[in-house]
Amino acid sequence: MSDKFIAMTSELHDYVERRSVRRDSVMERLVAETAALGDLAQMQIAPDQGAFLTLLVRSVGARAAVEVGTFTGYSAISIARGLPDDGRLLCCDVSEEWTTIARRYFRETGMDRKIELRIAPALETLRALPAVPQFDFAFVDADKTSYAAYYEELLTRLRPGGLLAIDNVLWSGKVVDPKDQSESTSAIRALNDHVAADDRVDAVILPIADGLTLARKR
Repeated sequence: MSDKFIAMTSELHDYVERRSVRRDSVMERLVAETAALGDLAQMQIAPDQGAFLTLLVRSVGARAAVEVGTFTGYSAISIARGLPDDGRLLCCDVSEEWTTIARRYFRETGMDRKIELRIAPALETLRALPAVPQFDFAFVDADKTSYAAYYEELLTRLRPGGLLAIDNVLWSGKVVDPKDQSESTSAIRALNDHVAADDRVDAVILPIADGLTLARKR
């Protein structure tokens, strides 16, 4: 059954995006402003991935969520939109510069009432929280070498049945390139192997954008 997949061409991706993403002038401005940052814009999730995050959050009935890696705010807004009016999202990031853009769009979309942004190393923020289940949904899109540490801290604080989503787990295909032994690639490979063998979760890697792991805590 190894042929049961389809190559995602640019044309096919455009087709998927047009039928998955409801156009939003504020978010389109956020995409454009982020794109103007140049190569850094690659850190922003794709619009279809944002739509998927919103759907996931709503599907699990999440009321409390946490994000590690906020950048200019597209993923945070996508998650917050899936939460109920009294839901809360804790965002962890180290950059005042990029999250200044995020804060502006949080206000424009009205999601600032749901979002708390903490500027500090994410592991410090997470470890300062009680080590008890308190989140329904978690999203990780930050420095790859800390992925394993984020996974463990978040899993401890995720309720049974809660969902943990991890971005960039295919790493532009580098995870299957034996010549690439860089620190980030090796860290992602190690995390993928760890999650696959972890009997605390049910997990799957989805070939969305740059690869997205979904892990449901048992």
